[in-house]
Amino acid sequence: MRAMILAAGLGTRMRPLTDHCPKPLLEVGGKPLIVHHLERLRAGGITEVVINVSYRAEQIIAALGDGSAFGVRIAWSQEATPLETGGGIRQALPLLGKAPFLLVNGDTWCDLNPAELPALGDDLARLVLVDNPDHHPQGDFHLDADGRVHADGEPRLTFAGISLLDPALVADEPPGAFALAPLLRRAMAEGRVGGHHHRGAWIDVGTPERLAELDRRLRS
Repeated sequence: MRAMILAAGLGTRMRPLTDHCPKPLLEVGGKPLIVHHLERLRAGGITEVVINVSYRAEQIIAALGDGSAFGVRIAWSQEATPLETGGGIRQALPLLGKAPFLLVNGDTWCDLNPAELPALGDDLARLVLVDNPDHHPQGDFHLDADGRVHADGEPRLTFAGISLLDPALVADEPPGAFALAPLLRRAMAEGRVGGHHHRGAWIDVGTPERLAELDRRLRS
């Protein structure tokens, strides 16, 4: 299985830290945030990784190279301007192939072992969901007793930014910038999205304060 790490964002919520350093290279626990992702993927048996980049792309590429220093092989998908999640995946499809792949938001940290996730089967997506953090108490989606994910319903859980996706989810979309969420909601309406409730550690590293919180946690 391949994985794709989303690393093309502008990092506006992390300013001023990202004024001169792209968010994936911000250090936490003594190493760049994106290196934590590469190490966890390798530990889970995933060594083929696609990374999309845009803002300060040259810095990220220079830092990670071909991935051999981290035990993986990196293929780069460069975007002249950020294409949003859906558009970024759509552009990277030639690098990802036709088999389901693991998608990881680069601005999260999670102790999930990707090998824990069941295969997709006939689904288009399997979302990793976590208990709602304090900064997002309303959650995102409902996970029912049969493991199906719905756009509506209670109780709600928060999307962890990690998912298994079938390339068919975006393959028929025209190239360019577009969001992934509407496609996921359409697939939910068709009954083709499963969920996995992860009860381990997870944090959305979206602000300097949460970056510092994660750094303290990892160093302790």
